[in-house]
Amino acid sequence: MALSLGWHIILASFGVAWPAMILVAHWRGVYRRDDVALGLAQRWAKVSAVLFAIGAVSGTVLSFEMGLLWPGLMGRYGGVLGLPFAFEGLSFFVEAIFLGLYLYGWGRIPPRRHLLMLVPMAAAGVVGSYCVISVNAWMNMPVGFRLVDGQVVDVNPWAVLFNPGAILQFAHMWVAAYMIVGFLVAGVYAAGMLRGRYDRHHRLGFTIPLVFASAGALVQPLVGHVLGLRIAEAQPAKLAAFELATDTESPSPLRLGGLLINGQVRYSLDIPSLGSIIARNSFTAPVQGLDTIAPTDEPPINITHVAFQSMVGIGTLLFLAVALYWFARWRGRDLLSNRWALRFAVLAGPLGVLAMELGWVATEVGRQPWVVYGYLRTRDAAGDNPQIWILLVATAVLYTGLTIGAALVLRSMARRWRAGEEDLPSPYGPQSDAAGGSRPPTDREATTP
Repeated sequence: MALSLGWHIILASFGVAWPAMILVAHWRGVYRRDDVALGLAQRWAKVSAVLFAIGAVSGTVLSFEMGLLWPGLMGRYGGVLGLPFAFEGLSFFVEAIFLGLYLYGWGRIPPRRHLLMLVPMAAAGVVGSYCVISVNAWMNMPVGFRLVDGQVVDVNPWAVLFNPGAILQFAHMWVAAYMIVGFLVAGVYAAGMLRGRYDRHHRLGFTIPLVFASAGALVQPLVGHVLGLRIAEAQPAKLAAFELATDTESPSPLRLGGLLINGQVRYSLDIPSLGSIIARNSFTAPVQGLDTIAPTDEPPINITHVAFQSMVGIGTLLFLAVALYWFARWRGRDLLSNRWALRFAVLAGPLGVLAMELGWVATEVGRQPWVVYGYLRTRDAAGDNPQIWILLVATAVLYTGLTIGAALVLRSMARRWRAGEEDLPSPYGPQSDAAGGSRPPTDREATTP
């Protein structure tokens, strides 16, 4: 499940964030008559279709794994989780339908109406991701049911969908999606500029996604801080692992680095009182320590702590980098001519992906030993089929093949675009007549009097 989720979450982020970036580029192309922006929108849409198709495969694998790997969870709580998963499925179909309309609408739908195809596509990506995140938030803060003699009764599916942790956890993931997609796409154009392609196509292709990524990087620390305050009340064991708080102290220090070895904290840098300020919004409020948690309820401390602090460290680095970039822009300096700045821009995408993966490790490992916090332990939720390793091998082979295939297809598309082939053929779509027949007008041509 970790392999599947870790691989799929990257593609899901593109479904959440990239339609908004395509919308901005297309809007600029239509309303400002910017052919470069319109060309970017068309290229990005075709890349988005490739990623969407691959994400559909991994999403299908995940739906099977929910039943195969977690019979204890779905057998007992399937009725609780049905509504969010149903809405997620509907959102997927809406996104697929409007992506198809957008792809095949070039030159066939009036420009402004064509632009509107992106709105439901973007909305469906957001709604679908919210539904999935609401399930995970419910697993962290379960509500909307009663347990009577081991049976789930009085299910309120709307309370599950809008549980207390859903909005904040979704906001954290939503902002992260804009960060990693923005940095990854901007990094592609930064790599092009490092190879000497300083044309307007590369500059605009860099700037639009970087604006989204920068907004996410600047907002994310605040969202994470507010979410951390909720964790202090709902999951004190997870927060204790995050902060490596072995004892309850008032005020609590902030421990940078460190490992728990034989019950003792080693190799950490302790900053007095800062733990209470960051984790509790107080100068004196204590962070509940592991000394108050039963050993059977403790998560794997070191994995949770290292993952959490690494995520925060990368997020802080990206925050400082974008703040410096826009400050330099404000001061009139063009960092796009600085090769070190471009190299960091290329690196920012993988760093963002790593931060998101580490955040999910901290969230999921930090909830252990619970799948449904306080109600269902992992050992009771997981299946025990001795042949499950076959599924793991098959999944690894599948994802490896999909990754290689996606890389080959995208590299082929990029080479053909650089060679001047603007109109790459789309399967099942009407094509231009090579013998000189008519073709549908482009959006740019359709707006010309």
